[in-house]
Amino acid sequence: MDSLHWSVNKDVDNLKGYPQIREAARLLQSNQVVAFPTETVYGLGANALSDDAVAKIYEAKGRPSDNPLIVHIAELQQLEELVDSIPAHAHLLMKEFWPGPLTLIFPKKAGVVSEKVTAGLDTIAVRMPDHPVALALISAARLPIAAPSANRSGKPSPTTARHVATDLDGRVAGILDGGPTGVGLESTVVDCTGEVPIILRPGGISMEDIEKVIGNVLAGPLSPNQMEIPKSPGMKYKHYAPVAPLYLLDGEPSWIQSMIDQKRRDGLKVGIMSTTENTHYYNADLVLECGSRMDLQSVAHHLYEVLRKFDEVPLDCIFSEVFPDSGIGAAIMNRLDKAAGHHWIRQKD
Repeated sequence: MDSLHWSVNKDVDNLKGYPQIREAARLLQSNQVVAFPTETVYGLGANALSDDAVAKIYEAKGRPSDNPLIVHIAELQQLEELVDSIPAHAHLLMKEFWPGPLTLIFPKKAGVVSEKVTAGLDTIAVRMPDHPVALALISAARLPIAAPSANRSGKPSPTTARHVATDLDGRVAGILDGGPTGVGLESTVVDCTGEVPIILRPGGISMEDIEKVIGNVLAGPLSPNQMEIPKSPGMKYKHYAPVAPLYLLDGEPSWIQSMIDQKRRDGLKVGIMSTTENTHYYNADLVLECGSRMDLQSVAHHLYEVLRKFDEVPLDCIFSEVFPDSGIGAAIMNRLDKAAGHHWIRQKD
């Protein structure tokens, strides 16, 4: 198919009435898939109520069918139509962080959304995005929209419409360009179905932020048993990976350079993802800067863009620095660990 492309200024008034939004909404109503911007990454949206529509998401992405999807809404009334109950701690989190990069898991209301959205689970993951284009599109469509990241499965998530087109042009009905995203990493996912909430995926809202609102929360396992269906996207499969194998190097810049030198002596082409403070240390075939260690929000914002840039140059391997595992750093390291397939090399004392 030929994908339609629209461009819209997210800062204009009355976005819901713009012809680009209306046309994209009509495609969603006819059970087609449309890519659109959120404050985290670009999403690939479809009518969450339709098996046929949701199946097109999995087909376009090449996504495993046991990987559930997040449902995006524009108003709280839509949530009440989807879930069986809303726990007290979920009410507090919604009041504090919605709209925003926080996904909450609830007991689902039976017989409403497609079983393909929830992968047959009795729970449903829902969020309200904090992006005017996303909210206008969902409102115009008058539907709950199931939307994973708008990339081919396993590749780095898209933070621009150009990234979406690289992966999915010709595989989706339309791509709505609302400019670069803000946070740059997917939403935090919190399971609210138990007595104590569990963070299943770190993201734009940190554990520290959440605990300030509702007190103690638990951090879930990095991945479920391989025979289980994960409750959240991003738990079970390798994600976010560039073409060349990625390794996380935990050590001083001088030691990292020695690792680069060793690979290059073996005739390999090496890339390194560096922070602003350390770029001058490195001599490699490709050195890409991802942001400052003093501002991990900048690293989060640029992470997927940098991982995609490595694919523009033939490389045999990629090394990356690592980051503190707190605040937004927890989300950064979660994504890097999955992109690297859990391959770490640590400097010996």
